[in-house]
Amino acid sequence: MPDEKNLAEAVDHLVHVEIRRYPLGQSPPIGGVVQILGSDAEAASAVDLVSCKHDLPRNFSATVLEAAASLPNQLTKQIKQRLDLRSLLTLTCKTEDGVADSHLIAENAFTLEKTAAGQWQLGVHIADVAYYVPPDSPLDRESRKRGSCVYLGETVLRMLPEDVEQRCSLLPGSDRLAISVLLTIDAATGQLVEFEIQPSVIQVDYELSEQQVEKILTGQLEDSQDLSAVVGKLEQLSALSQAVRDQRQQRGSFELKLPQRQYPYYDEGLLGAIVVAPSMGEAKLLPSGSALLTELVILANQAVATHLQALGVPAIYRVQSAPEVEDVQEMIKLASNLGVELRLDEEEIVRPADFKRFTEQFALSPSEQVLTYLLQETMKNAVYSATQGFHFGLANTSYTRINSPLRRYPDLLVQRVLQILFEQGRDRRTTRAKERVNLRHSSSHGEISWNVLPPEIHQELELELGKLIVRLNEQEKEARDAEDDLIGLQKAQLMKQRTGEVFQGLITGVQSYGFFVEIAVQAANGRLLRVEGLVHVSSLKDDWYEYRARQQALFGRKNRASYRLGDRVAIQVKSVDYYRQQIDMVTVNELDGEDIESENLIESSSEAYADDE
Repeated sequence: MPDEKNLAEAVDHLVHVEIRRYPLGQSPPIGGVVQILGSDAEAASAVDLVSCKHDLPRNFSATVLEAAASLPNQLTKQIKQRLDLRSLLTLTCKTEDGVADSHLIAENAFTLEKTAAGQWQLGVHIADVAYYVPPDSPLDRESRKRGSCVYLGETVLRMLPEDVEQRCSLLPGSDRLAISVLLTIDAATGQLVEFEIQPSVIQVDYELSEQQVEKILTGQLEDSQDLSAVVGKLEQLSALSQAVRDQRQQRGSFELKLPQRQYPYYDEGLLGAIVVAPSMGEAKLLPSGSALLTELVILANQAVATHLQALGVPAIYRVQSAPEVEDVQEMIKLASNLGVELRLDEEEIVRPADFKRFTEQFALSPSEQVLTYLLQETMKNAVYSATQGFHFGLANTSYTRINSPLRRYPDLLVQRVLQILFEQGRDRRTTRAKERVNLRHSSSHGEISWNVLPPEIHQELELELGKLIVRLNEQEKEARDAEDDLIGLQKAQLMKQRTGEVFQGLITGVQSYGFFVEIAVQAANGRLLRVEGLVHVSSLKDDWYEYRARQQALFGRKNRASYRLGDRVAIQVKSVDYYRQQIDMVTVNELDGEDIESENLIESSSEAYADDE
């Protein structure tokens, strides 16, 4: 600390300490107090706790801020060198993070036109951040260090300064640089016919919120809202999105009906598989602006990955391995205990189509919720890779992400690869060859028998991307852990206030030491949260309970009572350890006859199931 007074204030307080010298021989470690968090964990800000725990940077240096403030405003020269798409009716949808309005940014815009052949040409336009953030610049070094934005409730730890976000964000009424993925799609089948990827200039005509999109698609738009020009376009986009979704599902891609946590990106999400609210059912029109646009963005990401792979250009891919057969077989046994008989098409291989069939069977079972949790637990994390590979959740052999270059460094890197391809790519074998191929169009696939990039550039790019992969995956995990930590602290704080209350919950896991119960709790803002706590076996004093792993159940030796996976049970919140985010519960019948009013029981409902953090 800079002075003794502040150091004195830190005594008996929770503090963030910076290690300046590790112990060496007889020399003790030396550290400095960076921040006094509070008298204890509960007195500290949850955001401060999480930021310190995960060592997350919260401010930008003067050098980085100066670089952001000096970004060019004049685009005259760039416009002349790009495909001009400003005449097309262009829509964008604000990402609604559940955070402050200052971070509702737009990285993606959309156009839809009919071709002369009667096919759809969908344009997915992505803010061209690579133009403003050149390699090894102060902005690039800072975004590489951070890896991504981190969403901590209403606080956003940005990857790039706000000046960069405002300059690159696809705001209406002004010229914006973009990377445009132009996809020609068969109107009848939803199949991708061809595509091209172009550096472009666009101008957004309408900026919509997700609520506005939903109201337009459900016919609930108020007459006072002057959006008549976009109603027909959105209906066409929705129908096209549904056709693209059908194509994705036909190749085996599945969807998981899970409580949807807030996720500020239009892509496949944290699980690597599309998550839909249980109430979505089999509706013909996608029910939200987010779901509608997600299908279109995933298709654009898929096209970019296919293109880079076909041209043999080094890139960053998103891959997801298949679950282990043993894990899935164990899940199948547990499903059988819950009355659902499942099987793999091939005993030694797990395919996405198996999971798609499983989810369809789950929908017919009263235990759908816990069965989906079991299926989710078998899935492996999707990761970044420098080599192309299979993506299990999307049932796709080649996939990347390019849709959020302002908020994820890997997306920015993929944009930079395209930039190198546009500027350095060789469209013919030698300078003497007359025939050229269009390196920006899918028609070039299979036509190239030479190295598209000059050897030295190819090798340098391949080496750089390969070195970054481990770090990118570590940064993604760190950001996810930090966001989960904040949610855990918020839930613990809420449940500390509800200690002693009784809830109706769902048993989501059984172990030898007790069972886990998920309950639905209403927060102060009216949102229903899923909260999980532990009923320890030592609190079950009416009998001696045996654990049976195969049945995922605890059985009483004398009274033959049981607590099984998927059962519903009344519990009382006994105690909460805020810092460790641990919630202890006891069953209602273990409350020694205390009078508990039935109206205090909160049923776990479909509404609670569909609304998460």
